[in-house]
Amino acid sequence: MLPALLWLIAGLLLVVGEALSGDFVLVMLGAAALGAAGASALGVPLGLDAVVFAALSFGLLMLARPALKRRMSIRELRTNTEALIGKHVLVESTVDAHGGRVSIDGDVWSAKAFDETQVMEAGSTVTVMDISGATAVVWAEP
Repeated sequence: MLPALLWLIAGLLLVVGEALSGDFVLVMLGAAALGAAGASALGVPLGLDAVVFAALSFGLLMLARPALKRRMSIRELRTNTEALIGKHVLVESTVDAHGGRVSIDGDVWSAKAFDETQVMEAGSTVTVMDISGATAVVWAEP
């Protein structure tokens, strides 16, 4: 019964340790140790406990962990001016290195060219590369 108790303690310590790492590795190893504790409690020899632990660890780390990480991942929500970067917008009046106007989501913004050699004519579509104050820095793909 001692091996089952040791596996149980190891499993619980690993699961508790997961709270510090948050990477779902320790909880998978902890679950495998709990499985080995269950096998040991059923009277399985110690060597077979280790095989149960290894097999469960491998399976949980290779199969369950990636799926769990995908499900639990938090996508970064871009807000304010960060959300405008990368948008394709319409040029309202000619944009060059000195100025111009673009329409972003129905609002007219001052704009200037990201590449000082570019001149973007009204009606063309450009990409917002940055927001500098209240000015959209835009680039026309060649």
